[in-house]
Amino acid sequence: MTNHTHKETAAVALSLLDLTNLKDDCTEAQIDALCERAQTPYGNSAAICIWPRFVARARTVLGKGHKVRIATVVNFPSGDMEIADVAAETREAIADGADEIDLVIPYKKFLAGNEKAVTGMVAAIRAECGSALLKVILETGEIKDPALIRRASELAIEAGADFIKTSTGKVAVNATLEAADIMLRAIRQSGRKIGFKPAGGIGSVADAALYLSLAETIMTPDWPMPSTFRFGASGVLDDILAVLGGTQPAPAKASSY
Repeated sequence: MTNHTHKETAAVALSLLDLTNLKDDCTEAQIDALCERAQTPYGNSAAICIWPRFVARARTVLGKGHKVRIATVVNFPSGDMEIADVAAETREAIADGADEIDLVIPYKKFLAGNEKAVTGMVAAIRAECGSALLKVILETGEIKDPALIRRASELAIEAGADFIKTSTGKVAVNATLEAADIMLRAIRQSGRKIGFKPAGGIGSVADAALYLSLAETIMTPDWPMPSTFRFGASGVLDDILAVLGGTQPAPAKASSY
């Protein structure tokens, strides 16, 4: 595995970042600011991730064909909506200009033993996405059991996910390295080009380096790229910019990524 400097790791993390504002009280002004923050002197984040009601606003601010992609969330955060309602939410978001859809699976039904609820939801929303990227949120901190996290990963992949994502960021336990390990191994086993997105609780370049290192170990050293790996985070950009700008000292131990 290749060793990278802390600054190199920060640059990679920036290119893989879904800069997120999913606060309940988010405003249009905050969306405008998010669009601006996603475009840094060191390069752009991969995407912004926002509530569906702000997609049209973000598309207006960024313009068509902008390199910063617009991701939005559906069936979020509870996973409890009916398929028809989630499909309608997805269609509207794409019409408003969303490039990527982050879908929460009905994880409570899954925990009750209903696997078809997962595959039915993912397949239905996959059919609505067209060329939009479908990132499927498992909510691993609520599923907890490693075997069930593995099974949820497999079901999402089988039903048409382009990415599998750990978490909504709205529960007590969000991304963990343990869940990431299980999900990455499920991706490898599938033999398909499926991406991975840890989300929630990633607040520093050092945190990001741990996930990148794990992905390199399980997949290949050149695997993490925007088409296969994203970070869902709101707070990590400050640390990335501090590292790239030279105001954040490198950790005592160099990044293993």
